[in-house]
Amino acid sequence: MNGLKVGADGHARCWWGADDGIYADYHDREWGRPVTDDIRLFEKICLEGFQAGLSWLTILKKRENFREAFKGFDFEKVARFNEASVQRLLKDAGIVRHQGKIRSTINNAKQAIVLREEFRSLSNYFWQFEPDPKTRPKRMTHKALMKMTESEASRELSKDLKKRGWTFVGPTTAYAFMQAMGLVDDHLVGCWARGV
Repeated sequence: MNGLKVGADGHARCWWGADDGIYADYHDREWGRPVTDDIRLFEKICLEGFQAGLSWLTILKKRENFREAFKGFDFEKVARFNEASVQRLLKDAGIVRHQGKIRSTINNAKQAIVLREEFRSLSNYFWQFEPDPKTRPKRMTHKALMKMTESEASRELSKDLKKRGWTFVGPTTAYAFMQAMGLVDDHLVGCWARGV
């Protein structure tokens, strides 16, 4: 299996992004595309934390609800959430109602403000973890990708974030975030979106 599927439009895509419309749209327009906007970066890392133990499709289907519930992931606003906010969110069926993940998002918003003060932007902070190309597979095949649930760079990012007080940012979550925000391009060789 080379991990590619050809869609109705004739484009070869990574197998996971070829069938469902919402997945194909995410695969084509977002996944692996470089992001430097601080609000979008905060959203992506929070949603990866919410995804832990769930399918990414579940998160994508609820993303607009998450955006509404968490004030567009404006971390200045989320940092001001209080206990009443937590209780409100626990009753919101439009999001994943996991108390630990909700509290983590509020905590991480506070930590994001500190990080921005130190590095001038979240983008400056996260992009310093871009891996050396020599540490990456020469060819991103299905077999290579299946072995990459985490990396040295994601372990370093996870460790540093935890040291700074962030939560729900283990090395696997950190690697998924790196894929989502384009710090790595894990589209398979032959996928039309690779390198776009």
